[in-house]
Amino acid sequence: MTESVRQPGGPVEASPEQRLPEWDGDHVHDMSADGELGIDPAELADEDLIREMHSLHRTRLDTLRHAADSALANHLRRTAELETEYLARHPGREVDPARLRDE
Repeated sequence: MTESVRQPGGPVEASPEQRLPEWDGDHVHDMSADGELGIDPAELADEDLIREMHSLHRTRLDTLRHAADSALANHLRRTAELETEYLARHPGREVDPARLRDE
């Protein structure tokens, strides 16, 4: 059996958000030299917005497990931007009844 990463009474490892100095809780400040970390989601056509979200979701686990903290922070920021734009465009999005839980 493997030993737990967290030892009782021992230090708790910080989350990526806590380890990154540019993280302020809701988003990552733009740390690039040219001020661009991607096209503004509001400027993307629906097809492009979906394609960008698909790409981020496809790479999510690999980024979470293996990318540098700065890359993970950028991934988190971009995902939040794109998903927020999608929800703004589709507030009454179709919900699959098979995905609902009985209350």
